[in-house]
Amino acid sequence: MMSTTNPIRIGLVGVGRAGWGMHCEELRERSEKFQFVAACDVLPERCAKMAERYGCRTYSAIEDLLADPAVELVDIATRSCDHFAHAALALQAGKTVFLEKPICLTHDEAVQLHALAAQSPGQLYPRHNRRFEPAFQHIREIMASGILGDIYEIKLRRVGFQRRNDWQTIKEFGGGQLLNWGPHIIDHALCLLDAPVKRIWSDLQCIAAAGDAEDHLKILLTGTNGRLVDLEISGGAAIAEPEYLLWGTKGALTCNGETLTMKYLDPHVTLEPCALEPGTPGTGGFSNQEALSWVETTMPVQPKTGCDTDSIWDALYLAIRDGKPFDITLSEAVLVMQVITAAKHDTVFA
Repeated sequence: MMSTTNPIRIGLVGVGRAGWGMHCEELRERSEKFQFVAACDVLPERCAKMAERYGCRTYSAIEDLLADPAVELVDIATRSCDHFAHAALALQAGKTVFLEKPICLTHDEAVQLHALAAQSPGQLYPRHNRRFEPAFQHIREIMASGILGDIYEIKLRRVGFQRRNDWQTIKEFGGGQLLNWGPHIIDHALCLLDAPVKRIWSDLQCIAAAGDAEDHLKILLTGTNGRLVDLEISGGAAIAEPEYLLWGTKGALTCNGETLTMKYLDPHVTLEPCALEPGTPGTGGFSNQEALSWVETTMPVQPKTGCDTDSIWDALYLAIRDGKPFDITLSEAVLVMQVITAAKHDTVFA
């Protein structure tokens, strides 16, 4: 039944793990905002599932879906290696595009997509849904409060151990952790860095996966503001670290899952000036032996925004229907691809 709230008419391209398993599931409670009117997949049985659930038209070729005048938004959820070509075709057809991460495979492709979007009557929206992750949102609120002082180092982790053997371990198809978790965590890193990138260092390895793409990586980003972000993504780490760790001049923060812990200097206690003592040391131990007043607290992750990763659809609706600025700009997504390309440079995974 048609909604009276002017739903956005979606043509889904790719009815697999992302399209069927994520996008369709995320929109179950948003039928007043989005309606599937068409779907495209090379496998007939997948198209049949979409027709049965949504009563939508189905196609085996993206060109036919793009020619469907009922399709307003092209939701691209194909394999990573196809994102650039499919997004380019949709933009050239004048359609608005919601593009699953990674938006493409290289920085050069990202620049081309940016140019195509600027020339097209349609818009290109990157699906960096982890920008709406509650922990990320809550941590940004805490940083902005200043309670931890000046943040000088941030560690971001998404690690585990899995002998993965699907297409996302194969370079030819855009596999590897840099193009899988990478767009999400690098997007977080760039937001939290909050300054232009001054230096990039990276190390990529294949530890446990069956394919030829990297499944373990470390990237260090230094900002022009002196802040350091140390991020690690791994499918070969048997012991995990906290997903977030922040060090500031007045305290620190750690977060894992739905719990956030902070230790910071009591803002109600005035610290005496710390005078330098350059003289000959005594025998009573190291100075300075002052007693610091710490506040230690543990709390549930609960940002004021009240968002979760599915909230990207609500932001997308407001951007398309009401003209509200989308939270993730295409330029930001291009910068993410610049970091990914730089991290791969001069490695066997390029």
